[in-house]
Amino acid sequence: MEAADLQWWWRASRPTDVFPQLFWFDDRGQPEAALIATDWGDGVALDPIVLPDAKPAWITHVIERGLAYAGESGFKAIEIAVDRTDDLLCRLLTSRGFAMTPGASLEVVCSWRAAHTGHMGSPLHDGYRLCSRLETEQFPHHMAGRSGQDVGERLRQTSLYRSDLDLLILDQHDQVAAYGLFWFDPQTATGLVEPMRTESAHQRRGLAHHLLAAGMSRLAHAGAQRIKLCYSPENQAARDLYLSHGFVPHQQTAVFSQRDLASAS
Repeated sequence: MEAADLQWWWRASRPTDVFPQLFWFDDRGQPEAALIATDWGDGVALDPIVLPDAKPAWITHVIERGLAYAGESGFKAIEIAVDRTDDLLCRLLTSRGFAMTPGASLEVVCSWRAAHTGHMGSPLHDGYRLCSRLETEQFPHHMAGRSGQDVGERLRQTSLYRSDLDLLILDQHDQVAAYGLFWFDPQTATGLVEPMRTESAHQRRGLAHHLLAAGMSRLAHAGAQRIKLCYSPENQAARDLYLSHGFVPHQQTAVFSQRDLASAS
């Protein structure tokens, strides 16, 4: 998980905005782990964050403490996204009464590619133009219809949001045809693409190719060394788009759910 993932989730107001999250620190005050709760409406997602060299016993401790804390906090429906190849976490959650959600609708494929300048996207058809939020700030945010009227203000509250990396394509009537939000984390030199969308009336015109190429070029110029994006394995169009731009699938997550948290304690 990247810092930008969490900041993208901040786009909409949630009950967990004021929830005291769990963090662990070492003797020097450096962060060792965290467990973040996010209310998605139909349940609360718990996202454990540990360092790459974390030992199995420490991972188990973080998960078990997080589940206990969630139960103490009154959460009933819990979901945890897990790398399908993470046998330790899969076994741990199964032993605590969690079950893998059937089907691929909630699964996510995380893909990466190296960042470099000079990305070439398909040219825009006549009547379309690329711009950034910097040029449209006098209008409501282009994601307000799907993410709420406060999405622009919520995004500005995050440390990694940049309006020059918040891109959109307008048609000849200045209506939004496509958009993509590109995040850059200077601490890790990592770029994240989240979200990407082409409106149905404008699909199959190369807009997504142009938008993605433009965003990746801006990320590279900002200093990104690698770029991450995620997509549903059921979305063949998204898969084809991202693979055509050099992204390589790295991880596929499944969702484990528990509807009676008391049994997981």
